[in-house]
Amino acid sequence: MTDPDRDPGVTDPGGTDSGGGVAGDSAVASLVASRVVDVPDFPQPGIVFKDLSPLFADPVGFRTVVDAIVAGAGDGFEVVAGIEARGFVLSAAVAYAAGVGVVPVRKAGKLPRATYTATYALEYGEATLEVHRDAFASGQRVLVVDDVLATGGTARASLDLVERAGGVVTGVTFLVELGFLGGRDRLAGYPVRALLTA
Repeated sequence: MTDPDRDPGVTDPGGTDSGGGVAGDSAVASLVASRVVDVPDFPQPGIVFKDLSPLFADPVGFRTVVDAIVAGAGDGFEVVAGIEARGFVLSAAVAYAAGVGVVPVRKAGKLPRATYTATYALEYGEATLEVHRDAFASGQRVLVVDDVLATGGTARASLDLVERAGGVVTGVTFLVELGFLGGRDRLAGYPVRALLTA
């Protein structure tokens, strides 16, 4: 929801940014933008990889984005689900800051017990994710966190897994959204938030 007291293009950090632009505080968006390094042709030709390592390595920057994610999500979640792999970095920190638990959504074959599985198309191939069948209590409110929203395949598969395992998705947060790829469209019906839309 748009706050008329904020800059244009900036939405309420607790709401859903349903259009382009930046969700949350413009200072946080500027911080994220200043710490992202574009790596062309990685992991394969034609892909521009968003390297967030400089942001994760910056103690003030990392704390700022974690605090922004927690503040934007409010108290509407009981556990954080992090999507492999950089989503683990964020989800663990967000869960710690919020005083809740964390559940990993992993690549196929990485979890030791019975799982739910979802296979989906990437912008450069196909992948499979899994979550333990008992990862969530029935009806448990879940905030899903990942680094980048591109085409939305990874996020969509993760939301499906959370719900199949009994969780209720109350929000989905990304550091960076690549708006030109339209990934948000695949997440229609969920409260989606990105700290920076590129």
